[in-house]
Amino acid sequence: MITVSLCMIVKNEEQTLERCLASVKDIIDEVIIVDTGSTDRTKELAAKWTSKVFDFPWNDDFATARNFSFAQATMDYILWLDADDILLQEDLEKFIHLKETLDPSVDTVSMDYACTFDDRGSLLLSVRRYRLLRREKNFKWYGVIHEDLDVSGIGYDSDIVVTHRQIHTRTDRNLRIYENLLASGMILGTRDMLHYATELYQFQEYEKAIEYYLKFIRVKDTPLEHKIYACVQLSYCYHHIGNQERELQFIFKSFEYDVPHPESCNRVGHYFLENKQFTQAVFWYKLAIEVPVQKNDWGIVNHASRTWLPHMQLGLCYYQLGDQKRAYDHTKIALTYNPNDERLLNNIKILEELLHQNDE
Repeated sequence: MITVSLCMIVKNEEQTLERCLASVKDIIDEVIIVDTGSTDRTKELAAKWTSKVFDFPWNDDFATARNFSFAQATMDYILWLDADDILLQEDLEKFIHLKETLDPSVDTVSMDYACTFDDRGSLLLSVRRYRLLRREKNFKWYGVIHEDLDVSGIGYDSDIVVTHRQIHTRTDRNLRIYENLLASGMILGTRDMLHYATELYQFQEYEKAIEYYLKFIRVKDTPLEHKIYACVQLSYCYHHIGNQERELQFIFKSFEYDVPHPESCNRVGHYFLENKQFTQAVFWYKLAIEVPVQKNDWGIVNHASRTWLPHMQLGLCYYQLGDQKRAYDHTKIALTYNPNDERLLNNIKILEELLHQNDE
């Protein structure tokens, strides 16, 4: 059976650190905590779980800190987590089985990362990441922000999910780091163009985000799933600044790279719904549901776009088209994904009353 070092970099994580450690204690043989300048009880709490707590002066470079944490590990494999990540019970059991059965020649194990949830707890976004690395391969992190691993060798794509349970509110830390780098004269690499654009978008700097998303999609030989993501984000940006023509243009541009993805279909459906072209909107929302799910998709997976969202929108479209039965059916399906959604519950009530009146 393989042994596992858990490597973490932390700062001011007293609210989440022990929750994370408790969720993985049954699969970890060693815990490495690298603190980058906590001013709360993080280090005190970390010391309850391990003697291997290290200080690392923060230098606005996540990759450097993660590489330092990896350098302290001594077990066969390294697992990395953030303090607000956890393993749910079913995934812990899968990890135990993986640990007992993994072929020691495997160099990397990928896992899905359930990273974004709505305020009702429904999963919105996930992405696949390398999580378990063979230590002797000495894999390195790169990228000062949204860092990634440079890996090679034999890989295994597991069905284990790491779940992100964020407590802290979002800050502009990453945006400030990028802007400081640009002010120092640094030219952003391709991946940083994409991440910087997304930081700008999240802080509603749409015009500037458009500039960097456009720069990104003009670069040759970047992963197609990232180009599709950039096109979808461009459509959102243009929607927010009121340019419907460009909004639609970049959704259709995403079709140059692959068959239509569910989020792209929803964006086209939303365009027609806003313009009261309900029959056209129905076509695109139905297509969003029918597009086959890609297994082990390494792009960002938008779960809402292929589950409750198109069904909810189909309910609205069919209602406007006077087809109350289809409106009810699709709203009912949407409710199976979000059973406590007040909008859906209200729509179901209205539709049930209308259908009852029609039967009388």
